[in-house]
Amino acid sequence: MTTTSTPPGLARFNVLEEHAALADLHEACASSEWGRRLLAARPYTTADDLYAASDAAMAELSTADLEEAMAGHAPIGRPKPGDPTSAREQAGMAGAAEELKTEMLELNLAYQDKFGHVFLICATGRTGEQMRDAVKERIGNSPEQEREIVRTELGKINRIRLARLVEEDA
Repeated sequence: MTTTSTPPGLARFNVLEEHAALADLHEACASSEWGRRLLAARPYTTADDLYAASDAAMAELSTADLEEAMAGHAPIGRPKPGDPTSAREQAGMAGAAEELKTEMLELNLAYQDKFGHVFLICATGRTGEQMRDAVKERIGNSPEQEREIVRTELGKINRIRLARLVEEDA
């Protein structure tokens, strides 16, 4: 039974058929394992319960699971065409000067050459300059350090995306 305190999107998510719920979760995070773990913990009473389950699932993801999750993200400065989520999250780069966009492309490529995946950062609310500075700082990390930073950044992104799902009207 749904209580009045359960956000409409969360109430809807709790009763979705498995394939539809997994599709919603895949929109938040491309890791199949993360999605399966969140699905298995339904129903959620509060948004905080969902976020806690997300954090717990993220903490348990293997390197392969993290790679699968990262593969669902566009490089900073090049949001996926036609994807409003990607464009919204990378809005800080939208109005950036061409020089900054070019520099970010070069940094993205150097980062990808070193680590084998896109530079991942929770871009929501960050300026292009802040994202550039972050990639410059992080490119000096070891692969192990970077994997844990990516895990943390993915967790932040997942919470933001889950919050949108939770607040959606049924």
